[in-house]
Amino acid sequence: MTETVTELAPEPDWGALKHAYGSAEDVPALLRAMGSEDADERAEAMDGLVSSLFHQGDVYPASAAALPYLVRLVLDGPGHRKELLWLVGGIAGGAGNRRVRAEVRRAVAEALPSLLPLATDDETGVRQAMVWLIAAAEDAALPLMPLLRARFDEERDADVRADLVTALGLLDPDDTARTARATALLDDPSEPPAVRLSAVTDLLRTAPLPLPTDLVRRAATTYREHPGEQYGERWPDLYRTLSDRLLDDPDAALLALAEGGPPLAGEVVERWRDRERRALPWLVADLTHPYEMHDVARLGEAFPGDEEQPWLTPHLASEDPELRAAAVVAAVRFRVPGALGHVLRLIDDLPDEDGTGHAVRAAAEVHGAAAEPVAARVADLLAAGAAPAREWAGVLEGFPQQAARCLPALVRLVPESAAACAALAAAVPHALPGDDTEAAVRVLYERATAGGEAAAFAYLQLTGDHGPALALVRDAVHGERGASALPLAGRLGPAAAELLPEAERHFGAVTRETRAVAAAAVWRITGRTQDTAPLLADVVARGRYTAGPRLDALHALTEMRLLPESARAAVEDLAHGPLRAAHVLGIFDDGARHPDAVLREAARRLLAAAGDS
Repeated sequence: MTETVTELAPEPDWGALKHAYGSAEDVPALLRAMGSEDADERAEAMDGLVSSLFHQGDVYPASAAALPYLVRLVLDGPGHRKELLWLVGGIAGGAGNRRVRAEVRRAVAEALPSLLPLATDDETGVRQAMVWLIAAAEDAALPLMPLLRARFDEERDADVRADLVTALGLLDPDDTARTARATALLDDPSEPPAVRLSAVTDLLRTAPLPLPTDLVRRAATTYREHPGEQYGERWPDLYRTLSDRLLDDPDAALLALAEGGPPLAGEVVERWRDRERRALPWLVADLTHPYEMHDVARLGEAFPGDEEQPWLTPHLASEDPELRAAAVVAAVRFRVPGALGHVLRLIDDLPDEDGTGHAVRAAAEVHGAAAEPVAARVADLLAAGAAPAREWAGVLEGFPQQAARCLPALVRLVPESAAACAALAAAVPHALPGDDTEAAVRVLYERATAGGEAAAFAYLQLTGDHGPALALVRDAVHGERGASALPLAGRLGPAAAELLPEAERHFGAVTRETRAVAAAAVWRITGRTQDTAPLLADVVARGRYTAGPRLDALHALTEMRLLPESARAAVEDLAHGPLRAAHVLGIFDDGARHPDAVLREAARRLLAAAGDS
């Protein structure tokens, strides 16, 4: 351990300071370990410092307090200079509350002069990390603009030169000079592609929307020469990667893609509406995984249907069962000719494949009455006792005549088939043998009184008896489920009047989502709108969660045929806005509709119900 590092005694009260994991009392030991001659010990300490002082880009009081010590280690420590300098730069640009950020800025401003000699260091990574640090210092770095310009003139490493272009673009207060410099670099064929890519990225960052076509084409050409990922986390918030900036203008992003630029087709259709048809060729060009196929399938309803989709053909015959099943889901959602035939063949060939169930359910949802042959095949399998079909029983809810052919099997499959049993009895009671109906009622009652939610509501639909469902909902609302069970109370309508006090209590809940759930339940129980519609409107207008409580609130307001003025702008944006209001979160390999399509449809129904266009 060097003498200078040994002198790094912990002057702050580290135990009173906080970092990402709580008390910063462990920071002095980590700093001392960074003074070790053992590289492995330093590497372990480095990991600890990064995770605690710069956790996922956030900074803390201990981060600011540690900066002088980190700087001393950069200058006098035995190693890991580049990594330490990167950490100093990360802290300089990190996210935190106003007070912490002010402390960090003061510490960085004090540290910069002592670090400036590293801008000409022999080690490329150190020079590059210094560029990032200077850019992160923002206002404190403005006096260093001459240094950056001089370094650019002298620097020969292409990556460091490229980062200097970015730093100069972010810090230069003279926009005219910045634009002229970046344009000259972009036009200079002797500059490395990395430098020209940084130059065009900076030009696009400040270009007006819609982005100029010529500049977009130049960006695509330059990217084609130097493809690769840009890292926005290195730079202040003002920075935009080429991909991010292109995505601000979906037509520019698709133009750049066509010209060989960044592969942004998936990002375009997930951020913007109504670009599916233009993006499709790139989305399907290299489909190899069922998850990717399902992502494409979710876009199918944006197409007119009854059109051949040649890209699907090889996948519909794939030897990979999962991919074939996903392709059949896509065929259904794109409504290609013969899609239902593919579903029938999938049922015969791959009855045990999860994707077959997705295709069956998608067929019933998308094709409605035309999916009768699919429902008939499901009924045949249920009647024959085929095990996989029990998970498909729900589709028969919309096909009572087919359900009637396998009622004994449906009764045996309660609760999976509870909704189908109830819908069947409600739709064609005269066609059901009395013994079968009585058996269905008896089984539903047994399952309902044992706590089966689906069975309880199917029993209600079949008999009109609220008792089992009310008992189940009462226990849920007063138990651990609490407010999350209120939608069940709403399904009971006036029969749940005894639960009104509990529902109304949640009008004062902390989250607007919970308040909206309670409001929907109270309205369905009482028909009151004066105190429920405003709470529903609030979650539509300002709710953070789009595809859940917001969607439920839209449905409730549609049933009310009421659109409060406070939610009108939000509903119009949900219905007609250019940006998606809901996104596919993670990988849901289920063949479902895109949540934004569901939300947009609900918003348009509300506008129609309220008498708007």
